[in-house]
Amino acid sequence: MLSGFTFVRNAVQFDYPVVESISSALPVVDELVVAVGDSEDGTLDLIESIGDPKVKIVKTSWDDSLREGGRVLAQQTDVALSHTRGDFCLYLQADEVLHEDCFRAVLDAAGHYLNDSEVEGFLFSYLHFYGSYHTYYDGRPFYPREVRVVRNGIGVSSWRDAQGFRRKGRKLRVVEIDAQIYHDCWVRSPGKMLEKQRNLDRYWHDDGWLSRRYEEGFEIYSNLRGLKYFTGSHPKVMRERIEKADWEFNPPEEKLKLGAMMRLRRWFEEKVSRRPIGEYRNYILLKR
Repeated sequence: MLSGFTFVRNAVQFDYPVVESISSALPVVDELVVAVGDSEDGTLDLIESIGDPKVKIVKTSWDDSLREGGRVLAQQTDVALSHTRGDFCLYLQADEVLHEDCFRAVLDAAGHYLNDSEVEGFLFSYLHFYGSYHTYYDGRPFYPREVRVVRNGIGVSSWRDAQGFRRKGRKLRVVEIDAQIYHDCWVRSPGKMLEKQRNLDRYWHDDGWLSRRYEEGFEIYSNLRGLKYFTGSHPKVMRERIEKADWEFNPPEEKLKLGAMMRLRRWFEEKVSRRPIGEYRNYILLKR
C-alpha cells in the first residue's frame, strides 16, 4: 500500500496550488492524508471540494508561538504522516506537484524495494519555479534533490523545517529514482507573492526582522542570477492554473547571467563532479 500525505493552512488566501498538488498524487496512492490547519479563508471547503474518497482530512490547530526554524511546519507534517497506513508514503508540500510522467517510477520503486529494509526512502530531483511558470532553478539557491517517499512504521519524522526527514535523528538511507518534483513556491503575482512570503517568514523570524526585511520598496523577485528558461511540459493538473497566470515576469537577460567563477563552477559540476559542490544532503544515498 502506498499512502500520500501533506499539510496546508490558508491555501486560498496565499494562493497555494494545493488542489493541483493533491490531484497529482492521487493516481499513484491508495490514500492521501491532508492535515488541514485552522484557517480563515475556506481552505477546509477547498480540500473537501476535491471529492475523492482517497482524501482523508485531519483537522489540526497550529501553535503560532513556534516562530523558530519553521518547527510548526515539521510538526504538521508529522501529524499527517502519523495517520497514514501505507508501507511507503509519498510526501508533497502544498506547492509541490508530481508530473504524470513520473508515476511509473514511483510505483515501480515502491514495489521493488518493499522487502528491502535497508531502503528507507526515495530521492527525487527538483525544478524550482521562480517568478513564472517558464523560469526556474534546477539547484542553487535552492536544493537540487530531496526525499519525498519514506518507509512507514520505522520511526521516520520530519526534520527541522519540514524540508526533509530523519529516522530517530539519523539521516535516511535512500535510493534515487527517476522522478521530479515541480516546486511552485515562488510563482504568484508579485503582490500575492509578497503577502505569502511575509506570512511564511513568520515561522522563522520575529516581527522586528519582518519589518526590516519587508520595508517599503522591497522587491520580491530580485534573486535572478542563474535563472533558466523552461521549455519542457508541466504536469497536466497545472494547465488551468498556468493559463490563468496574468502577471508579467520578463527579467533582462543580463540579470540572469552568472559571473565567470560561477560559470566555471557550474561547468565542473555538470561535467566532472555530476553533483553541486557543497550540496546539502540530509540523506545517505545507497548504490542500487
